[in-house]
Amino acid sequence: MKLSLRIEIVFCLLMILSSGPAFSANPPGMPPPQYDEAKVPLYTLPDPLVMLNGDKVTDANTWMQKRRPEILNLFATNVYGRTVIGRPDAMTWEITAQNRSDINNTAITKTVTFYFTGKKDGRKMDVNFILPSSASKKPVPLITIVEWAPKPEWLLNRGYGLATFSAAQIEPDIKTGSYEKSIRKFFAAPDQNQPLPDLSSVAQAKEDEWGAIGAWAWGLSRIVDYAVTDPDIDAKKICVAGFSRFGKVAMWAGAQDQRFAIVFSGESGTGGVVIVRRGFGETVKIINAKFPHWFCRNFKNFGDRVNDLPVDWHMLVALMAPRPVYIATADQDLFGDPRGSFLSAKFAQPVYQLFGKKGVIVDDMPPLETPVGDTIGYHIRKGTHGLTEYDWTQFLNFSDRHFALNKK
Repeated sequence: MKLSLRIEIVFCLLMILSSGPAFSANPPGMPPPQYDEAKVPLYTLPDPLVMLNGDKVTDANTWMQKRRPEILNLFATNVYGRTVIGRPDAMTWEITAQNRSDINNTAITKTVTFYFTGKKDGRKMDVNFILPSSASKKPVPLITIVEWAPKPEWLLNRGYGLATFSAAQIEPDIKTGSYEKSIRKFFAAPDQNQPLPDLSSVAQAKEDEWGAIGAWAWGLSRIVDYAVTDPDIDAKKICVAGFSRFGKVAMWAGAQDQRFAIVFSGESGTGGVVIVRRGFGETVKIINAKFPHWFCRNFKNFGDRVNDLPVDWHMLVALMAPRPVYIATADQDLFGDPRGSFLSAKFAQPVYQLFGKKGVIVDDMPPLETPVGDTIGYHIRKGTHGLTEYDWTQFLNFSDRHFALNKK
């Protein structure tokens, strides 16, 4: 498929913006990452089916009404921070650019501008949509993602649309100084100038105030606010995907917003899918030292005591139940602990069983490039940290099956 120059440029820029080193250097004073399975300590995972009061969860209704909100609150309090606002009451949007016969009449492109206060001179976000031309006849599934975009034909040829935006419109991804330009600052108290407590001037700041991951996830949910109203998009088939840091964002967005029908994690690592009690590859201590703006302040308290965390990431996977979730890893991305991601998928299965759903099904990690799983999908492919055509093919095969698409 030949792409028009304009669309080619848009997506090349998006990929360039999100490319670069997979990880920064280990922070000064941090021990090097540990890559020896024999040195993984013994640990006990919190049981997703045991309430804080000790009661056992035995049915789907109890999970949805009691245990799920409890776990969601634990992640908000101890890891990502508490999202302070949902859809702003005054928020509006408009289609600021549209071409319904682009890319040799094979795609529809549009830019939707979101005005968070309803004012065009206030905080806003531009979201780029590209949809297969078939959307003009029948609504299509949509995949939402922050910044990192696949080549559009990977999705268009399969009948999927794509929605993406620049993370910097919500918050720039920089270690210091990002808060001033963040949506977090915008919705904070007028005299609050930083996310962490400063008793001399900021009494309002909280230990569980949301970090950048929470802010970016908030932006993804705003896309859904619009997408469910767009006749070109199937409101019941809106997915969220992400790679690396934005894989963490996709997981947290999917956990909070059940309007996302399927969640895709591309090598999201620590804070995304990995069992952190393993202490393998990137640890809680390392990630908080490198990216202190990503999480809430409370998460930093667990750097040397991960076993005291009331959650681990099999519980985040479980928050997607009964919706499908797919986890992609790579064999050379040891920093992202592929085995730790598989174990999160495996130990989320009991929650899916409450709904009569099957998880990854297998007990052990599958061979390379052998996708496994039913409602929880998983693969480990050859290669390094990245999101490849192989990964996208498995994502779309998975969603095709769950959406019952392309059946003869």
